[in-house]
Amino acid sequence: MQFVDEIEIEAVAGNGGNGAVAFRRESHRPLGGPSGGDGGNGGDVVLHAHERLSTLLDLGYRRRIRAQGGENGRGKDQYGAGGKDEVVQVPVGTQVYDAETGELLADLDRHDQKIVICKGGIGGRGNMHFATPYDRAPRRAEDGTPGERKLLRLELKLLADVGLVGYPNVGKSTFIASVSRARPKIADYPFTTLVPNLGVASLGEERSFVIADIPGIIEGAAEGAGLGLRFLRHVERNRVLLHLLTIDHDPERDPVKDYDVLVRELAEFSPTLAARPVIVAVSKLDLPEVREAVPRIAEELKTRGVERVLAFSSATREGIDEVLLAIEAMLKEHPRESMPAPITPLERQALRRRRGADVLEEGDDELDSDDELDEGDDELDSNDDDSDDGDESDDEESDGGDDDESSGDEESDGDEESDDESSDDDDEESDDAR
Repeated sequence: MQFVDEIEIEAVAGNGGNGAVAFRRESHRPLGGPSGGDGGNGGDVVLHAHERLSTLLDLGYRRRIRAQGGENGRGKDQYGAGGKDEVVQVPVGTQVYDAETGELLADLDRHDQKIVICKGGIGGRGNMHFATPYDRAPRRAEDGTPGERKLLRLELKLLADVGLVGYPNVGKSTFIASVSRARPKIADYPFTTLVPNLGVASLGEERSFVIADIPGIIEGAAEGAGLGLRFLRHVERNRVLLHLLTIDHDPERDPVKDYDVLVRELAEFSPTLAARPVIVAVSKLDLPEVREAVPRIAEELKTRGVERVLAFSSATREGIDEVLLAIEAMLKEHPRESMPAPITPLERQALRRRRGADVLEEGDDELDSDDELDEGDDELDSNDDDSDDGDESDDEESDGGDDDESSGDEESDGDEESDDESSDDDDEESDDAR
């Protein structure tokens, strides 16, 4: 059977019937007066939660749910018949949202619970109600009011006691097949489970609980990676979460890192899941490398607040009873009445916006620090420029000194030339005297 857990459908309640305008014209009744009856009320659209259903498949083939409208009033004081309610059965655990506003309209989490999702219109009054001593023959009546019309989004969240969460290929489907009569698809490749599977594990008379096999969760699932948000919402209904870990052939995978990723993704999807009671178990204990790694995994998880780590093998059934007894004890400590209400899509969107704002603020802080570093670099550059200017001025001063020396040399050359000229003049004067 195909599993459908989300649909959109239009719900239309019945319109109220119109009141009638009529007068009695019968023999032997000269004062018959107005006799128009009221219109009938429109039918309601009612959702009825039933435990025999496990999917929204039946509603997936319907585009509209329409209730019957009320009949119009008639003469001779006859009222119109009321419209028949349209009762639609849905699985237990169905949440009803207004598709246009995102508002949560109803949460059907109990068997035989009923909710009127669209109210039918009210029938109009006939003219018999408008007769007064001043208007004994009223010719007016009321029209019926239209029924409510809504575009609904129905989301199914499975009402299981225990939710199996873990990376693909950690043995979730094999575990639920070994403890219940559920027969999910089992294979040696990732994402074998594409839809949630339910199974009932029994430990004796009146000692049973429902286990949900949730498709594999990977890093980034809260943002839509892998099967993403489509199946993470089913975990919100589980009272206890069973985290399954194992040794994977991928060298980049590590059971402790896988646990950290699972906890982070669940917390990012819904803050209430972070406080949900958790049991951690290592699967595939029949493999030697897994058996050797169990003490190391338990020791490392103690630093993360996990005091007890179980281990089991679905193939040999070693440790299965210990896991089931631990689940039973945990369920007794946490009854369903103590569970917090799941957050709505509007609240989830607000959390995402707030998380995005925090990321932006962190980015702004990093940019500010980068700007400060740039300013420091600019100051260093300016200091370097100043030192370069100082060196240039020193060079100019030294050049000026050189110029002085050169001028001094020129002056000395001039003195030598003047001395030569004076000596020549003296020689000429001596020659004339002779």
